Amino acid sequence: MKQENKMGVMPIGKLILTMSLPMMLSMLVQALYNIIDSIWVAKVSEDALTAVSLAFPVQNLMIGVATGTGVGINALLSRNLGARNFEKVNKVASNGLFLAALSSVLFLFVGLFAVKPFFTTQVDTSSPIFSYGVDYLSVCCALSFGVFGQVTVERLMQATGKTTLSMVTQLSGAIINIIFDPLFILGVGPFPRLEAKGAAVATVLGQIVAFIIGLILNKKFNKEIHVSFKKFKPDKDIIGEIYKIGVPSIVMVGIGSLMTYLMNKILLSFTETAAAVFGVYFKLQSFVFMPVFGLNNGVIPIVAFNYGAKKKDRMIKAVKISVTMACVIMTLGMALMWIIPETMLQLFEASENMLSIGVPALRSISLSFPVAGFCICIGSVFQALGKSHYSMFTSIARQLVVLIPAAYLLSLTGNVNNVWLAFPIAEVASAITSSFFFAKVYKNIILKIEEDK
Repeated sequence: MKQENKMGVMPIGKLILTMSLPMMLSMLVQALYNIIDSIWVAKVSEDALTAVSLAFPVQNLMIGVATGTGVGINALLSRNLGARNFEKVNKVASNGLFLAALSSVLFLFVGLFAVKPFFTTQVDTSSPIFSYGVDYLSVCCALSFGVFGQVTVERLMQATGKTTLSMVTQLSGAIINIIFDPLFILGVGPFPRLEAKGAAVATVLGQIVAFIIGLILNKKFNKEIHVSFKKFKPDKDIIGEIYKIGVPSIVMVGIGSLMTYLMNKILLSFTETAAAVFGVYFKLQSFVFMPVFGLNNGVIPIVAFNYGAKKKDRMIKAVKISVTMACVIMTLGMALMWIIPETMLQLFEASENMLSIGVPALRSISLSFPVAGFCICIGSVFQALGKSHYSMFTSIARQLVVLIPAAYLLSLTGNVNNVWLAFPIAEVASAITSSFFFAKVYKNIILKIEEDK
C-alpha cells in the first residue's frame, strides 16, 4: 500500500509536514470561524457573548466525546494498518461510525432536557444571558449528529494518510459556518434574526455539510478502508479497544469542561464581564492551539504506524520534531498576546471594563503556552501507544488538582487579575507530570521495540 510505505519510509520531517500541514490549515480555519462566531454574537450584546461563553463547557464536552472516540478509532486503525491486519481495519471503521450515531442520540437528550438546568446553576432565569444561552446550546446539542459524523469520517481519512481529503471536509464545514453566521445572527436579507441561536444554526449546518462531504470522499477515494453495514453487529471487543484508547481523552475533555464551569463560577463572583473575557480568551487561544492539535493529529498515526511496524528510531524522531514545532508555534502565540491584546479584544466590541480585565488576562495566561506545546505533544505519544490514561492523569493533575484550587485561592485576594496566574502555575505541574509518564513509556515501550522484533 502506497500510504503505508509513506508512513513507514518517508523522511520524518517531510512526513510530518505532509501529514500535518493540511490539518493545521483546516484547524486554523476552524479556529477562525470560532472567533468569527463570537465576533458576530458580540454585535448583538455583551450578554449574548457571555451566554455563548457559559455554554462552552457542554459544547466542549460534546466535541470532546467526538474527538476522543476519534482518537481511539484513529490510533486503532493506524496500528492495524501498520500490522497489515486489514480485516480488523474495516471492522474498526464500521464500529466507529456506529459509536458516532450512539453519541449523537445521547446529546440529543442533553439538548432536550439538560440545557436549562445547566444554565440555572450559573445565572438567574430572568437574565437575558439565560435565554441566549438556552437558545444557543439547545440547537448545538440536539443536532450534534453533524459533528460526531464529521469527526469520525475525518479520522478514517487521517488514519490512511489522506489528510488533504480531511482538510477539504473541515474547510467545507468552516466556510459554510463563516458564510451563514452573520446571515442567521443578524438577520440579513431573507434570513431571520436569530441572534445567539443563529450562531448555533450556522455551526450545526456547517458540521452536517462537512459530514456529508466526508462520507462521499471516503466512499470515493479511501480505498484502504471498506465500511459496510450489511449484516453489521456491534463488536464489543473492538468497541472496548476504541474506548480503551479514547475514553481517557474524553475524560480529559470532560475535566476541561468541569474546569471551565468552575472557573466561570469563580469569575462570576467578580463580574459577568470577567466570564465573558474568559470565553473570549478561549476563542483567541484556539487560533494558537488548533494548529498544534492539527500537528498532533498528523503525528499520532505516524507514531502508531511505526510502533506497529516496530521502527523505534522513526518514532523518536517524530516526537522530537513535533515537540519543537509545537513549542515554536506556542511561543509565537504568546508573543502576539503580549504585543496586541487590546487589538484582539476589540474584535469583540470590548468595553473599557472588558479591556481592563482582558489585557492582563491574555498576557498572564499566555505565559503557559510554550510549556503547553510540550505537554500536548507528549500527550499525543501516549494516545498513539495506547497509554491515553497517562494523559488523563496529567489532565486531572493540571486542571483539578492545581488550576482550580490555585484560581480559587488567588481569587481570595479580591483582584480578578491575580486569578489568571493559576494557568502558568498549572502548566508547570502538567509538564512535570507529562515528563514522568513519558520516561515510563520510553523505558517500558519504546526502548523494548527492537527487543520484540
